[in-house]
Order: sequence, then C-alpha cells, then structure tokens
Amino acid sequence: MSLTVDLTTEDVNDNEIRFIPRNQERLPGNTAPMLFIRLARSIEWNRCCSSELVLRSTRDSPDAGERIGIADAVCGRMAVSRRLSMIYTRSGADALSRRDIVVSPGTGNQHWGTVFFGPRSSSAAGEGPQATMSELQPHEAVVPHFHGVTMFQLFIAGSGTLGNKQQPLEPLTVQFKDHHTAYGPIVAGPQGLSFVAMRMYTGNSEPVYLNKEGYRDRLKPSKRRHLTSERVRFSIEPVLKERAEPVWETLLKDDSDGMHAQIVRLGAGQSVEGPNPGAAAGYYVFVGNGTLVHNDEELPLWSMVVVEPNEEKFTIRSGEKGLEALVLQYPREERND
Repeated sequence: MSLTVDLTTEDVNDNEIRFIPRNQERLPGNTAPMLFIRLARSIEWNRCCSSELVLRSTRDSPDAGERIGIADAVCGRMAVSRRLSMIYTRSGADALSRRDIVVSPGTGNQHWGTVFFGPRSSSAAGEGPQATMSELQPHEAVVPHFHGVTMFQLFIAGSGTLGNKQQPLEPLTVQFKDHHTAYGPIVAGPQGLSFVAMRMYTGNSEPVYLNKEGYRDRLKPSKRRHLTSERVRFSIEPVLKERAEPVWETLLKDDSDGMHAQIVRLGAGQSVEGPNPGAAAGYYVFVGNGTLVHNDEELPLWSMVVVEPNEEKFTIRSGEKGLEALVLQYPREERND
C-alpha cells in the first residue's frame, strides 16, 4: 500500500520532525501503534493524535546522509508530499492488554475480543490491514456465516469443532477462506476457544449470517475455498533454541494465485528472508512460539507483522530463544470493497 500525505512542518531538529496536515484530516492507522516509513533511513512514525504526526530517528544521532534526507523533505518549511510504504507491527502482549468484552452479532452472546489492526468490524474500505481475536465462552457457538474479505484464521488456544461434521479444532490450526465463502458453525470446547482473523486490507468484513433473510443477495463470485491445515506442533524451548538452521514447512498452498501458508522455524539469533511480498498480495508473520525481532523490538507470542505487496523485502529474525512463526501469504485477487 502507498499513501500520499501533504504536510507542513511545525518543528524541526536533528532527531525529530513534527508535522501537521494542512487539511487537518484524520491520519491513517488509527488503531495501529506504530508504522515504519522509508521517508528517511531509520525513521519511525508514532501516531500521537488524530491530526499530528511525528517522525523520530530511531538512532541517537542521525548520520549526515540521514540529516540530508530529512532536510530535503522539509526544506524551507514548505508543504511537501511523500509516498510512504509501510510495515505494520503489533505486539501480542500490548494487544491483549486491551482485551474487552464484546457481543456476538450473530447470537447476542458475550465473549472477549481483541483488536490488533483496524476496526473490529467494518462495512466499507479503510486504511491498512484488519486483524482481530475472538475468545469464546465454553461451549459457545458461532453460527454459519461469510465475510466479504478473504482471510486467514488461526485457532490458537482452547479447543472446539468446525462445521456440521464437527471437524476438531486444536491449537494451532490454520484456516483459509476466500471472500463470500460460508463456514461454520464454530463451537468452543469446555475450556473455550481462541482464534485470530487476519485480513490484508480493511473492507466490508461484516459477518453475513446464513440464518438471516437476504444473505444470498449479498453473495459475490469467489473461488469458494475453505481450507484447514493439519495441526501445527511447536518445539520445546531447548530444541527450538538449538536449531542449527532455518526450516520452512508448507501448510496450505495454491500456485494459481500465490496463496501460501507456511511455518518457519529458526534457532536463537537466526534470520531468513521472508517471501517476496510482490509475488502475491503480501503476507502476515505471526509469532507462534519464541520471539520475533524487528527494528530492535522483540515481539512476543501472538505478535504480528504485516508486509504489504509493495515492500521490497522483509527479514524474519528470531530472538534469543528462537522463533516459530506462521507466514501467511494472501492470494492475488480484486478487492471486494
């Protein structure tokens, strides 16, 4: 994704530039804690409020080349326009600290919900990816439905069943669903069930329930794939830490449009290049075990990184105990929002 923002400078020094948009419109990423931008090398964007943007050097003292890049962007305090490319990150611990009670729109039951990116539900196009967690009460059911946006879904804790044939759901199971493809019911087991829905973009993702009149009128053409992986098993800590080299394993794949779900396993302090983001429609990296290091931040269990298709590359780096991460590559398709 690229974004053009017209900005005027408010304050400039060697380590920080503060901008206010001339049109005072809301900035993108209103729920994302941080976006990394290639406006100048080693620069990060922190959202402080709806109409202000701060670019701050991630190093104590920017080198001369970096200062020149900053100066070019704000020379003469004139309005500038820059095309920005983004990588989104969210710490699982940070997201879960904001867990809240939500009401299922299909049943009216209360359970727990957590937002990682974007709104919890949307009926129109918006900026950036959308990722949410649902944690169901024991034996709670989610009735059959479909969404208007293609997604991967990970069943990460607890247990349950899927569909009328009661396919077992155990952690960790990967599910892929094309847009406008019905699935369900999902029924939680006696210890509850946690799952994460991840979409590459914010679109019309409101659930459309099959027990409501008119649902057929909202269907659109789709490949109608509804795929689930074998259960993913994770390494014990010393085995993961001592792994000699990175290993990739395929869980789901369709060469016709680039859809590919993999797990990558890295020992302590290792790194490996992620897939080419432009090969399909970008991908998520989800921490299933260990930690992921990005921009000097160590991201713990259930953290996410979103790599959009216009990025040049992304390096997956493990922390001191190693990393097992799901790498979920989305298919090439027309947006449906």
